Amino acid sequence: MLPVEDSQVLIVDDDTETLALLREIVSKEGYRIETAEHAQAALAKVDQSKPDVVITDLHMPGMDGLALLNELKSRSPETLVILLTAYGSLKTTVDGIKAGAFDYLSKPFIVDDIRLVVRRALEHKRVLCENQSLREQLRDRYRFDNIVGSSPGLVSVYKLIARVAQTDSTVLIQGESGTGKELVARAIHANSLRSAGPFITVDSGALTESLLESELFGHERGAFTGAIATKKGLLEKAHQGTCFFDEMANISPTLQSKLLRVLQEREVRRVGGSGTMTVDVRIIAATNKDLKQL
Repeated sequence: MLPVEDSQVLIVDDDTETLALLREIVSKEGYRIETAEHAQAALAKVDQSKPDVVITDLHMPGMDGLALLNELKSRSPETLVILLTAYGSLKTTVDGIKAGAFDYLSKPFIVDDIRLVVRRALEHKRVLCENQSLREQLRDRYRFDNIVGSSPGLVSVYKLIARVAQTDSTVLIQGESGTGKELVARAIHANSLRSAGPFITVDSGALTESLLESELFGHERGAFTGAIATKKGLLEKAHQGTCFFDEMANISPTLQSKLLRVLQEREVRRVGGSGTMTVDVRIIAATNKDLKQL
C-alpha cells in the first residue's frame, strides 16, 4: 500500500454530520484527510492536491456524485472514487460503477467496511503506480537512443528506427549474429503506438515445425496427443502488440504460408480448431541470412 503518511483522501458530502463521522473514521488510519461540502469545492481541492482517493455522496445539491465522478475522471484520472449510496439507489450505484467508480459504500455505514474499502483502493493505486513505473523503465531501457554507438552508420539506423516506429508496417531486420537485431526490434516497439501492448519473442529455430505451429497459433483441446487443454498461441498473446520472429529463415515454407495469411487477413486458426479469430499484431522478423540467396 502507499505509505500511510503520503496517502490523501478527500471526503465529499453535503451532510456535515456524515462528513464529520467519515473524517473521524478514516483519519484514524493515519491518512491525510481533506473534506468538502459540495462538488465545486471538491474540484477546487482536487486541482490543488490530486488526492489518491475521493469518497463522495451520490445525492448532493447542484452537481451530484455521478457528475463529480465524471469530472474527476477528466481532471484527475489517477484518483480513485468511492461512492456513498443510500438504500434504494441501486441503479444509480450501478451507473457509477460503470462510469469508473472504484467501489461503493452503503448507508448506514459499517466502520470496518469503510476502512477496508479505503485500504483496498489505496492498494490498487499502489499497484497502478508500480505498473506505470515499470512501463516507463522498460520504455527507457529500449529507447532507440540508448543503443550504444555514434558512428555515421548507427546514426542512420537510429533515424530509420524512429521513422519505422511511427508506422504499423511489417519489418524485416537483417544482420549478422550478435549485431543487436532484437534490441532494434524492441526499440521499434517501444517507440511505436503499440508500446503499451505486449512484445512477444518467437525463437524460430528452437522448435520442430509441428511444435512451432502449436506455439504460434495455439491449439484446441484434443487437437493432438497431449493436448489436454485449449491453449492460446503467441500470435493471440501478442494482440495489440508486436510479435518478434528471431531467425525467420528457419521457419518452413509451409508455416511461412500460414503466417502470410495472418499478415493478409489478420486472422489465426488454432490447431484443431474450426473457426478463426481476429488478431491485431505487428510482425517484426529478423535473420542473419541473405534471403535473396535462399
